[in-house]
Amino acid sequence: MRVLLVEDDPMIGDAIQGALRDASYAADWVKDGQTALTTLGCQHYDLVLLDLGLPGKDGLEVLASLRARGDPIPLLIITARDGLDDRLRGLDGGADDYVSKPFQMAELLARMRAVLRRKAGAAAPVLGNGVVSLDPATKEASLNGGSLVQLSNREFSLLQALLVRPGAILSRSELEDRIYGWGEEVESNAVEYLIHALRRKLGGEVIKNVRGVGWMVSKDA
Repeated sequence: MRVLLVEDDPMIGDAIQGALRDASYAADWVKDGQTALTTLGCQHYDLVLLDLGLPGKDGLEVLASLRARGDPIPLLIITARDGLDDRLRGLDGGADDYVSKPFQMAELLARMRAVLRRKAGAAAPVLGNGVVSLDPATKEASLNGGSLVQLSNREFSLLQALLVRPGAILSRSELEDRIYGWGEEVESNAVEYLIHALRRKLGGEVIKNVRGVGWMVSKDA
């Protein structure tokens, strides 16, 4: 999944971006509100982490602009402003959650997973299509309820991208877009390599190849 981090503090931003990448997110980082709006207008993201105290256009203005143009992207506010009025303005303005600094990264990741579940209309914490299941908290997968298999970060990201949209065909560029952030090197055969690794761990029929188009997992098998 691809996340946009909007944070002007270089130390905090660097730490959060690193932790997000360690947690298998493709994480891009911008440092002001206007750049955030421009980026969100031309690049697909699954979730935004938004600081409020930004230079120029502050976080609440960014939030208002996104919702005014009908953008429903899941959004968590991360800020040192912990007063009740700020929390109410953020949540009533369209944020999906509000996390006060300082916070533990484990809690932020758990809140991100919860927001993504709610936006997808899913109550269960585990993704699945009736054949393969995937636990975003542990990065473990299982086939037909069998033994759990530990996935690498990249393997997890690819399988998650497919299971979020079972039945949909994702092209190579769409998968790369969900796995790699800005500045991360992408080998020419990276997607094929990851799919081969997943098939070795979970079976050859889990991910289907649609020749010349892309890859998919079956819907509600």
